[in-house]
Amino acid sequence: MVDQAHKPEETALPNNLQQHHKQDEERQQQQQSVLENAEYEDEELHKLLVPDVTQLPLTPSSAVESNFASYFAPDFMKPGNDQYVYRHPNGLCVVGLASTHSAFKDKGEVSAVDFNVGKSDRSGMKVTGKRKKNAQHFESNTALCKVCTSDDSYIIRSCVKGSLLEVNERLIKQPDLLNSSADREGYIAIIMSKPADWLKVKSSLLSLEELKKLREAGSILPSHNSS
Repeated sequence: MVDQAHKPEETALPNNLQQHHKQDEERQQQQQSVLENAEYEDEELHKLLVPDVTQLPLTPSSAVESNFASYFAPDFMKPGNDQYVYRHPNGLCVVGLASTHSAFKDKGEVSAVDFNVGKSDRSGMKVTGKRKKNAQHFESNTALCKVCTSDDSYIIRSCVKGSLLEVNERLIKQPDLLNSSADREGYIAIIMSKPADWLKVKSSLLSLEELKKLREAGSILPSHNSS
């Protein structure tokens, strides 16, 4: 009778050991899975932080290429008046002369930049505060400045509808910036364009590749309408 009473306890002990062993295996599997996931995440993070050198470009991207989308307005209001618009996701638009602008084809190059156009001197406009107080609202065909060479002069326009935040006053004393760095330090102005206004003008602008094809073909677009 005593032996029979102890039989259930003797059979129960191995079952408990098996259950604990199974739990240990499950914990080990979970730990292994966590370690594998951590190693995978480390590898992915390493790929992001330390890219394959064979896949890197020969020259690093500029700040404009990294932060702005580039668009071009060929023959804006007049044949040969090619301008660029670099647009930031926040709505800021940097406006300037494209490398294919007629001013760069003149032998004398750019010799002067005059912001005194229309009824006011654009360089005298001062915008203040987060609300951009005193900012003037321009249409896409509003004149920003006059660029002069020894052979001719050209009116540079806004290209986009929006609020003029600033003009590049350095060009007054350093017009040669247009000859050496028109797409960087030689920009003309910065304009804040509303999303709705931007969408209206975007369809009339070209990418750099489209502009190159247009100029290689020797095409001249009809003048833009004053929208």
